[in-house]
Amino acid sequence: MFTDSHCHLENKRFDSDRDGVFARAREANVATMLAIGNGDGPGTGTLDCAIKLAQQHENVYATVGVHPHEAALAKREDFDRLERLARDPKVVAWGEIGLDYFYDHSPRDVQQSVFVQQMEMARAARRGGLPIIIHNRPSDNSENAWEDLFRLLREHWAPSGIGGVLHCFTGTIEHARTALDLGFMISFAGNITYPKAQNIRDAAQMAPLDRIFIETDSPYLAPVPHRGKRNEPAFVVEVARLIGELRGLTMEDTGRLTTENFRRFFGLTDESHASRSSVSNRQSE
Repeated sequence: MFTDSHCHLENKRFDSDRDGVFARAREANVATMLAIGNGDGPGTGTLDCAIKLAQQHENVYATVGVHPHEAALAKREDFDRLERLARDPKVVAWGEIGLDYFYDHSPRDVQQSVFVQQMEMARAARRGGLPIIIHNRPSDNSENAWEDLFRLLREHWAPSGIGGVLHCFTGTIEHARTALDLGFMISFAGNITYPKAQNIRDAAQMAPLDRIFIETDSPYLAPVPHRGKRNEPAFVVEVARLIGELRGLTMEDTGRLTTENFRRFFGLTDESHASRSSVSNRQSE
């Protein structure tokens, strides 16, 4: 069994064959998927996109949040809606949120402010708060976003003890160690298979096996041998294969242990899984 811990299943690139995407995931033994709920951003009516998919598919869970790209668009009514959406039983995390200094689609001070606000909301969400899923990308040849990310996490998140996920890890071993020290899981995506991604492979060799996830970030970053194509959850097995080679494990063993990590981190026991699905199905009726 495999788990795709980060996929954008609502993306328009799946509109023509979304049922086929789910069918191929089943054929590849991808038993669980986490649908990321940024949608097209605030003001587009799509902040519930992941929840809608999770309500339709028992093996799909959801997140909510505002991506740093759209941070400048977020208004009070958007945050109010996110607060309500986070109460859905299929929502297991807040994200993806964070900083992106590579594209700078939103001003950096606004990105930081919206990031901090969402950390506060995640901390207050439901009973005990929700983990956060981090997007972080510095500008070229710079540590700037990493420095700001870890500063803000230490100031506003680490004291909560809730932890989170550093999604689609692209940093160094030192960045991974800092994230682990702050209570984060490290999630590896298809770019770990790219020839120039030795820094990612180094981090995957260092990270404790009980602190890693695998993901696709589909439809983006398709792994080798699918690079250049649209990515989809079935391809997460290639990430498992590569990490298995690095750690002396079979692809199946990597899938099993990362699935166990995912279910443990998000508290998805068999009982809680059945309860979340039952409540969510009733809400959608």
